[in-house]
Amino acid sequence: MIKELTSGDIQTQLRSLAVPATVGYLFHTLYNVTDTYFAGVISTEALAALSISFPVFFLLLGVSIGMSEGLTAIVANTLGEGSREKAVIMSKNALIFSCIISLIVITIGLLSSKYLMLLMGAEDSYLQDALSYVDIIILGSGFVTVGMFINSILNAQGDMISYRNILIISFVLNIAFDYIFVHLGYGVKGIGYATVLTEAITMFYLFYRLKRTPLLASGFSFEGSFYVRVIKQGIPPTANMIFMALGVFIVTYYASAFGKEIVAMLGIGMRIEQLAIMPIVGINVAVLAMVSQNSGAKKYDRIRKIIKIALLDSLYICIVAFVILNIFSAELMAFFSEDIKVIKEGVIFLHVEAWIIFAFAVIFIYVALLQGIEKPKFIFYLSIIRQIILPVILLEIITYYSDNILYVWLAIAFSVIMGALVVWRYSENELNKGTSKNPSKPQREKEV
Repeated sequence: MIKELTSGDIQTQLRSLAVPATVGYLFHTLYNVTDTYFAGVISTEALAALSISFPVFFLLLGVSIGMSEGLTAIVANTLGEGSREKAVIMSKNALIFSCIISLIVITIGLLSSKYLMLLMGAEDSYLQDALSYVDIIILGSGFVTVGMFINSILNAQGDMISYRNILIISFVLNIAFDYIFVHLGYGVKGIGYATVLTEAITMFYLFYRLKRTPLLASGFSFEGSFYVRVIKQGIPPTANMIFMALGVFIVTYYASAFGKEIVAMLGIGMRIEQLAIMPIVGINVAVLAMVSQNSGAKKYDRIRKIIKIALLDSLYICIVAFVILNIFSAELMAFFSEDIKVIKEGVIFLHVEAWIIFAFAVIFIYVALLQGIEKPKFIFYLSIIRQIILPVILLEIITYYSDNILYVWLAIAFSVIMGALVVWRYSENELNKGTSKNPSKPQREKEV
């Protein structure tokens, strides 16, 4: 069933989409936290190996994530226009496209993983642990890519439930698989095997759910123009994902000079940060689906209300996260590691991150807006400046003049805040242009 998101109560719709998306992504993050926990059980070195592998894998998956987000916007816009038959053709072509991207990602990943690990300072057994884990993950990344595309089509229809359900199941399965493989002596390889198994199960379940929707009806025609459109729409969010991974890569590179304990701490800290912003990610997914359908229907005043409500809900969430990160930071870090230095440095890191959670929320919501109205080009420029150019400049200066790791975290915080201010200003201007070109007609339904 396809949800109609161009009419009805906005707050109810936003929360009905955001809550299941949040729960799903929460369990996906807990899934990653589980991997971090079992790596910590093995050793601090294994934990560092897992931490340093994350930006490499995320970098390689950037194309899959970005293109799938572009696909959501395109399919939802098409549904908003009322062209269901066209959406069916798009969905089938999207599945073929996802397989092509999977092959590209796997090939590039296997050829570049060792070089990237060496570039980030991994060496000796630390390097071998990292490679043994990431190469397994790369080989299984096709399940992730195809699953992302399928979920994007489901999201465009307003279905956030299917992904939530399978992520909860995957979380439970991953705990069991991690426990079995680690205790059988497979080490970090075992964590990789567990991940690939659960991702395969996730993909097949999502495909089963997609087959039950109208968007996988009978009939097929190859549409070359669709691939061009997805690429054009997907390149900016792809760049955003890649630059985000490079940003983590850059931070890890500069942090690695302070020791493997800092690298291990960073892996834990980023997992905790992901948990803190998970409800914001859910709102981001909901905003993308709602804005996309309403953009197709040319309802820009309704889009403005969606953004306003999303920002307000995000603010409430960020206040709660701020309090938790400041009060319980030591306990959160201690859950993953007994290393005193890891815990101490993690507390400092989380205290800084607590102050910028709402800035992340602003970025996520306005990036979803730009994708939804199919004006994503600015995302590319925002990403390269916020996550690459500005951090490198600041970190080069800071590490030259100081050996205090705190200034590294403050530099990253400054980059995030500046990015939030810039994307807010630009996106509001774009929304004003859309509103002036498409003045809303009086509507009967109550929208707020």
